[in-house]
Amino acid sequence: MKDAHPSVCILLLNWNGWQDTIECLESVFRTTYSNYCVVVCDNGSTDDSMRRLKQWAEGTLCAWTSPAHPLHSHSFPPIAKPLSYREYSRSEAESGGAHSDADAQLVFIQTGANLGFAGGNNVGLRYALARNEIEYVWLLNNDTVVAPDALSHLVEKVTADSTIGMCGSTLLFYHRPDVVQALGGATYNPWIGTAKHIGEQTVFSPPCAAVPHLDYVVGASMLVSKPFLRRVGLMNEAYFLYFEEIDWASRAKGIFKLGYAPESVVYHKQGATTGSRSKTQVNLQSMYYDLRSRLRFTRTFMPQYLASVYICIVGFWLKSLLRGDVERAEIIFKILRGK
Repeated sequence: MKDAHPSVCILLLNWNGWQDTIECLESVFRTTYSNYCVVVCDNGSTDDSMRRLKQWAEGTLCAWTSPAHPLHSHSFPPIAKPLSYREYSRSEAESGGAHSDADAQLVFIQTGANLGFAGGNNVGLRYALARNEIEYVWLLNNDTVVAPDALSHLVEKVTADSTIGMCGSTLLFYHRPDVVQALGGATYNPWIGTAKHIGEQTVFSPPCAAVPHLDYVVGASMLVSKPFLRRVGLMNEAYFLYFEEIDWASRAKGIFKLGYAPESVVYHKQGATTGSRSKTQVNLQSMYYDLRSRLRFTRTFMPQYLASVYICIVGFWLKSLLRGDVERAEIIFKILRGK
């Protein structure tokens, strides 16, 4: 009989976002689930994130949210401190750390560089794979705040059906917590290479109705099983940013099912994880990785749609030229040339 409370590693990836990470951690440590560990991978931050996160764990730095915010109680008042923690380098973590980790409430891992979404999370996933006691990993964006029972509902869903390898949550917008970002996952249009989040921009009305087929689980909240990780493998680091989830789901097709736990509620700030630079810089960088990853995914899994995806990107390029947006047009042309 399967354990009703299997061990779960809650994995957060931080990159220049310690304020969001602290607020997320405050909510995570309020979970009603009893058997878990928390791992934070720092992806080569340059904003003194690790020192700040340690200060929070030691009780000398607090998260702050406006008392008027409807999610204030999810991260305030602060949980009891200090929290016991361990810190590892990438190589130490990937070999499983120390046997005494069971006594630590929190594990910090320095990845050593900005390895991207897949690369940074994979360091934490290798740590989890090396720890025999861990049965599931909850990959959670650091710019989220979670309901106390969010993890319990995810575990309940996957333990009821062992064919589910990856399971998503109900994602609501942090700044509009009554509005849906995604009901578990998304559907994908291969002709243009874009996805549509299921239920996006609708008013949240629990309990959620049955959702249509998921092409992938939205990466802000993904619970994955150890058998899934061993058979399907880790995330594809070639993408660096975007399309990691659908690549993962595509590789799992025919081996594992995708699941959705409607009562697992996670509030997502969306976009906060891309960094602290100007909005224009972030938008251009996001566009570059999105379009590059779109072509990479299409070539790998749906080459029959490659021509139509290229035509769409050429359309973006021409539109940028007509608008006089030279910088954007140059980036798109670089992608079209395979760079």
